[in-house]
Amino acid sequence: MKIGILTGGGDCPGLNAVIRAVVRKGIFHYGDEFVGFMEGWRGVQENQSLPLDLEAVAGILPRGGTILRTSRTNPAKQDRGIERCLENLRDNEVEVLIALGGDDTQSVSQRLFELGAKVVAVPKTIDNDLMGTDLCFGFDTAVSIATEAIDRVHTTAEAHNRVIVVEVMGRHAGWIALYSGVAGGADVILLPERPFDIGDVAETLKRRHDRGRYFSIIVAAEGAKLAQGSGLVTESAKLDEFGHVRLGGIGAVLAAEIEERTGFETRAVILGHTQRGGSPTAFDRMLATRYGVGAIDLVHCGGFGRMVALKGNQITDVPITDAIAKTRCVPQDLIDVALSLTDRRLQSAYGPERLRTPHE
Repeated sequence: MKIGILTGGGDCPGLNAVIRAVVRKGIFHYGDEFVGFMEGWRGVQENQSLPLDLEAVAGILPRGGTILRTSRTNPAKQDRGIERCLENLRDNEVEVLIALGGDDTQSVSQRLFELGAKVVAVPKTIDNDLMGTDLCFGFDTAVSIATEAIDRVHTTAEAHNRVIVVEVMGRHAGWIALYSGVAGGADVILLPERPFDIGDVAETLKRRHDRGRYFSIIVAAEGAKLAQGSGLVTESAKLDEFGHVRLGGIGAVLAAEIEERTGFETRAVILGHTQRGGSPTAFDRMLATRYGVGAIDLVHCGGFGRMVALKGNQITDVPITDAIAKTRCVPQDLIDVALSLTDRRLQSAYGPERLRTPHE
């Protein structure tokens, strides 16, 4: 069987591990032939590809990024984009397409499937916010990088009696902020799921100062929103082909506002693309490999229009439509973990919802 592979959307550690696992099991166990489409849906639409054999995937397991490169191309926004994708799959004699990507990428997968293409999806979002699966590869690496950064800024914050705001990724869900914030011992964690009051954050820092804690660490997801604000803080109003603005700047906004309200010297650290780069952790290499093996097995089971998924500790699969239906947000029970480590008098900085008790 001839199978195509693409990686769409933002890159993340573990993509190469998936590609390697698909190709190796496909060749060794099923006798498959593989072609990789370059730069996500752009490669399918413009017929840009390369052969993927054992030599092509040798040594890529620990590498970050993706050997197929990626883009945020949306064929549905191009003139005859979807039609050209279907034509190029036929011209390349590709029988099945394996698409690695998040909800935007998989929305195109679903469209092609509805038009008759045989498609299998692999979940990829470093934000960990894709429905249908419990965990996405790349997330563990991003959390590890963010946690190390938080550990490092603790010492300089304490040395200078500063407040430091660490801005991490997370457009609509605060998984990275919550995990790295708890793991790094942050004093305030700001998530997209719970709009916050900047006045409450300032009061929290003042109370810490009154207790003799002259420095503080705030972790803020890039999509965190002010309760009284106008929405997301963005770098630019320009939209990508899937209708998203480029986020960034909440850290700087918070730092300026906190310093003005408290008088405490405040700095912002924006981790940005460092969270995406570099070698994946051992956990992510293993998870990505399991997804790759699951994807090629799903192909040979005829599970088209479906996405491989992790449920508990088992690899399974769900309809692509389930995965793209809505955003997978941080649940209240995990938010409660962060709240339980905070003085109840300071919890208003996390947003309006209160901490649940074990009896609720």
